[in-house]
Amino acid sequence: MSLAQTQSIALLGLDGHVVTVEVDIADGLPMYSLLGLPDAALSESRDRVRAAIVNCMEIWPNRKVTVSLSPAWLPKSGSSFDLAICIALLSANEVISPDAIRDVVFLGELALDGRIRSIRGVLPALIAAQKAGIKTAVVPSANYREAQLMQGIEIIAMEHVKQVLRWLRTGEREVADEIELEWQPDDQLLDFADVAGQPQARLAAEIAATGGHHILLIGPPGAGKTMIAERIPTILPALSIAQALEVTAVHSIAGSFASRSPTSLVAPIVSPHHTTTRVAMVGGGAHVIKPGACSLAHNGVLFIDEAPECPSGVLDSLRQPLEAGSITIARSIGNLTFPAQFLLVLAANPCPCGKFTGRGRNCTCSSQQVRRYLGRLSGPLMDRIDMRVHVDPVGRVDMARTDLGETSAEIRRRVIAARGVAAKRFSEYSWTLNSQIPSRALRTIFQPQRDAMNFLHDELDKEHITARGLHKIIRVSWTLADIHGHEVPTLSDVEMAHVLRGGSEL
Repeated sequence: MSLAQTQSIALLGLDGHVVTVEVDIADGLPMYSLLGLPDAALSESRDRVRAAIVNCMEIWPNRKVTVSLSPAWLPKSGSSFDLAICIALLSANEVISPDAIRDVVFLGELALDGRIRSIRGVLPALIAAQKAGIKTAVVPSANYREAQLMQGIEIIAMEHVKQVLRWLRTGEREVADEIELEWQPDDQLLDFADVAGQPQARLAAEIAATGGHHILLIGPPGAGKTMIAERIPTILPALSIAQALEVTAVHSIAGSFASRSPTSLVAPIVSPHHTTTRVAMVGGGAHVIKPGACSLAHNGVLFIDEAPECPSGVLDSLRQPLEAGSITIARSIGNLTFPAQFLLVLAANPCPCGKFTGRGRNCTCSSQQVRRYLGRLSGPLMDRIDMRVHVDPVGRVDMARTDLGETSAEIRRRVIAARGVAAKRFSEYSWTLNSQIPSRALRTIFQPQRDAMNFLHDELDKEHITARGLHKIIRVSWTLADIHGHEVPTLSDVEMAHVLRGGSEL
């Protein structure tokens, strides 16, 4: 038999498509043709597959070899098709029985000596295979921990092509130990007890973690802005299994498991440098579209330090995902959508020299320089920020205290309790956090008390806030009501939310 086929998976963003790998060996001049819109990395599979087959003491057919990847209209990229092409070619060369490879997905890149190397996107590929009704998948051993997260499909981890051939010919293989999904402990080095003083910033961080509200921290260098932002994930509840799978799928495509375990239930935090580009922030690429920082922070925290120093347009590119909770990237190969439901934390100095505290102490900047510096953060972006908090310099009294503040565990217990109240209130709706309440629901079902609404309408008439600002304040007031134990936001809750949005002192 000179014709055989196997199956693999092509990924477009998080969406996987089953690809049929067909190999035909015919008489004619020795040549190798690869069809089906392959990219450069996939076109180079010929040399990798040939070297792997020869070095495994198998026979390379010295005839006309045609490899077709169907559907032909679907763009295909990467080296994950190597193993599927290799197995289909050997089957077409009558080395492997066609029945042994039926309804099996093969994923893996081949080394020249036949070793099977790890690939990106194993989890979303297996999700697509399961949806297509495939029950068995062969993956690289290096990806086994990630692949085990996919239930309902038999995962066969292999390190070498020789092991795959032995399994296909005899049914014998080494069974890898199953890996249970376990809670990954928090980093004990990060705890809110390390933060000296800063009661207002600590309260704002708790409110942000409870309701999923975005926050801007403004303060001089060394005041603790970065410390507070980096510790916000320690007070967030553990991710659910569904959320963890979403996060793992995004990080799998990006290939960023060097810094995050695929079985982690801890909310991710991503901190891109302020010199990052728009493509790195929202995702993209010329040939292979990868998720950006806002998608890697899905279900977690996106922290941007020195926010006013970011190049023009980088922060403004976050305006759409902040509203939609997802990012759509349009390229010639199609439109790809990545999830981007994150908590945005911005940190900024009050002025170029960083010493302006409102009283001008030790500041060498003119008033125009101060206004121009924070003016780098555009109005539309700032309108999407729920809270603006001033972080004052740490004083001698705070540094001299020997008793530490509240730990992350204590704050997390309050956050989980307040989120439980909100979840119970939204049990009949499609959202779970106060920051996700739609505008229509805020005007009808989830209005604060009458005197609180009158206060907000007066501020709106005076043009002190925008319509979006009114909705943001109401959402934050619901979070404050959950923390304080109020059934409906009171005037004091709304006034505090208004102060936090304006960046004034509590």
